This record gives sequence, C-alpha cells and structure tokens, in this order.
Amino acid sequence: MAWACINPSFPKPLFSLPLHHHLRRGMALWSMKKDPSLERALSRNRRWIVNNQIKHLLLRSPTRSLPVKFLQKKYKTLDMRGSALNWLHKYPCCFQTFPDPTGETEDLFFGFTKRMEELVAGEDAAIEASEPDMVMRLGKLLSLSRDRRLNVAKLNVLKRNFGFPDDYLFRLVPKRPDLFRVINRYGRRNTMEIELVKWDPQLATSAVEVSAIKNGWEPHFTCSLPSSWMQSHKRFEEFNSRSPYISPYVSNQMDDEKHTVAMVHELLSLTLWKKLSILKLEHFKREFGLPEQLNRLLLHHPCIFYVSNRYKIYTVMLREGYNGSDLVEKDPVIVAKEKLGELMQEGLHEYNQRRKVLNLEKKRKRGEIELRKNSQEETNDVAALELVERREERERFYKALFDDR
Repeated sequence: MAWACINPSFPKPLFSLPLHHHLRRGMALWSMKKDPSLERALSRNRRWIVNNQIKHLLLRSPTRSLPVKFLQKKYKTLDMRGSALNWLHKYPCCFQTFPDPTGETEDLFFGFTKRMEELVAGEDAAIEASEPDMVMRLGKLLSLSRDRRLNVAKLNVLKRNFGFPDDYLFRLVPKRPDLFRVINRYGRRNTMEIELVKWDPQLATSAVEVSAIKNGWEPHFTCSLPSSWMQSHKRFEEFNSRSPYISPYVSNQMDDEKHTVAMVHELLSLTLWKKLSILKLEHFKREFGLPEQLNRLLLHHPCIFYVSNRYKIYTVMLREGYNGSDLVEKDPVIVAKEKLGELMQEGLHEYNQRRKVLNLEKKRKRGEIELRKNSQEETNDVAALELVERREERERFYKALFDDR
C-alpha cells in the first residue's frame, strides 16, 4: 500500500488505526517544519491564565468580592502555586484584600482594585460594542453547519475562540429573533440547540470571497510561506488551479478536499486568535462535514495552515492571520484583554521591587552586606537590574497570545 511505500516499518496503513492513535503518532510522523514565530504565538502565559480565571470568579460574585480562603480551596484547579494570599499580593495593581465587608466574620476578602475595575468595565464595553460582530460570527457558524443548527453544549466548548461571552445566548438570541432561535427536539438538557431561522446570503460570504471582492480577483487561496519553500509552493499551485474555489457555504459535489480546506479556513477566519484545537474541531465532524483524518489533510497544506503540537495539544493556525508572531488584525476584545496583561505586568514588577528592598534590608541587618555610602551607585545598580527584568518579563509576556480558555 501507499503507506508501506512511504514507511515500510509500519505493517498497517495509518488510516486503519483508531483516531486517537493517529493523533498521537500520525502527527509526529507527518510532522510540519516548525515555524519559530508561530510557535511563539502559541506560547502560554500561565500567570495571565490564572489571573483571568480569578477575574471570572469575581465577576460571577454579585458583590465582586470573595473570601481568600475560597480562592485557596481552588488553587489546584487554578494551577496556583503556594498561598492564594501570596499570589494576590504579587499583583497589587489587579487585586486588593480587605476585611469582610459585612463585618459578620473575621475572614479576609479580596476584590478588584480601582484600576482593574476600569479595565473590566473597558472589556465589557468592548464586548458590548462587538455584539454586531458576534451576531455575524454566530450566523456564519450556523450557516456553515449542515442542518443550520448547532448543539449549545458543543458550541460552548469553542465559545471563547469565537469571542462569545458566557451569556451569549441571552445576549444575542432575544435581540435577533428574526435570525436565531433556541430549540430542544429531545427535551434533554444536553440536546438544546441554536438554529438559524432564515438563510441570509450576506452571511454566506467567506473570508476568501471577501478578499477577492476587495482586490478585484477571482476567489482563491493564498500561500503564506516564503518563496524558498519551492516544493510546497508547487504543490499549492497544483491544488489551487485544479478546480475553482468552492465556498464552504454551498453543498459540494466536485472536490471534497478543496471544500474541507475552505471550511477549515473559514472557521479559523471566524476565530479571534485565528487558531483552533484540532481535537475540539474534531467534535464538529458531522456538523461541518469534516473528514475522519482531518489532521492529515491539514498537514498536506502548509501554505495555508500551520499545525503544531506545542504543549502536546494539536493546534491548527491560519498562516495568513499572522505577521510573524503577531495577529494581523486584533479584535477590540483582544486589545481590551491585553490591557489586563499590561496591568498585571506592572503589579508584578512593583511586587518584585518591594521584595528586593525587604531582602536587602534583612541582609543589612544581619551584617551580610555593608551599607553603601554612595547611594547613587546603589541606585544605578537597581536601575540596571530593573531594566534587565523588565526586558525579560516583557519578552515572555508580550509575545504570548492567550490560551483558549
């Protein structure tokens, strides 16, 4: 068989193996040359993830305050290390602690600082302003699905990717009864679905077609690899020219592969970060008509997609959505979220500086170091240390796009 010719050490063809086996071993065998810039774009900032989860915990509280001991109970779930109180103290610009506001207990509580409250309000305003875009994205997703409806529980798995807040059903559906409705054909909680009420031709225009209209050319895929990748470019040109572009919004009767590539391209175009977990995408095989071996197909199109297994999570990225490790276009919601990172960085720097001063003072009291007479020399040393730390911390942080969560 063809696979035996490629790798005779494997007696069975790859497609005869179970999907989970294929994901674990097949993607390692059919690996894609690593792109350092896109790998950096997939980098996680653990601190941002934890603080974002703490933010959501506070937002779910009516008073926007919680006992510190409540947070301590969740430290394993949140991947915090050590004391919850120490973690909060590391980010004085984001969180503050105070006694029980009701005075009923002696428990220590925590909440947002004034500056953090302003950022949260700014993010809420960005989400509010992006409601028309959310309606468009939800309408497009439903238009792409075979039955013009999607299971709510399954869609919730990807809601962050598409920029939907927790309350997107209550926020969007009642305002657009002409476009959406919630149904439950089987009466169970996990069978609730959101359905497209009517077909809207304006929603059924793909990102490739929009780009073609804007540039005045026929719809086609573009290659985002350098010209030095000659073999990839040659295969891409053959794929691109063998048949016309097939919109993912229409039923395909000609080229299944081209239709699948168009479908994944459109789904990635609708996400905020132009990336999706392949395993999560696999949950929608029936709804979007995706093949069993989707990952293998994606690896055959390196000009359009980048597949990574960073953190042992297989992720597909849309190459044209990135310039180096930065998004070409940033949604206003992403910009609002990045401000949280800037405030977090500022608070962590402030905390580290206070710790340095305290440690220095302790060493002086123990006689481990002599008090410098030249205060200007000490100031210069501290300033140099600050510059190095600030550069290292910014390098780690600003190149990190946020996790799916």
